[in-house]
Amino acid sequence: MKYVLMFVETEEFAHDLEAMGESERQAAFERVGLWFADHAAQITHHAYLHPAETATTVRLDGGGPVVTDGPFVEGKEVVSGYAEIEVDDLDQALAIARAWPACPVVEIRPIT
Repeated sequence: MKYVLMFVETEEFAHDLEAMGESERQAAFERVGLWFADHAAQITHHAYLHPAETATTVRLDGGGPVVTDGPFVEGKEVVSGYAEIEVDDLDQALAIARAWPACPVVEIRPIT
């Protein structure tokens, strides 16, 4: 089965990351790199997304398409990256997501 893991960054997480010293931040990035290395056999593609303020959103509800700058959801959580994985089942996807060392939320969705 194929799934996409969406890494959801909260405002608190972003603030904490920004407040870290350089060596602490580097250690956090190294943990993420190690996670990707540990799961390289299951990861088929991944990317880090630019910050939410760089997004352009097209809203299709209502009269006609409305294009706005910024993220679709005006909330305190945004998807900051994703990884596509190929695993046997949801349990294996959950095990990989539970090991994620960064953002506090990982959303898992099946893909075709």
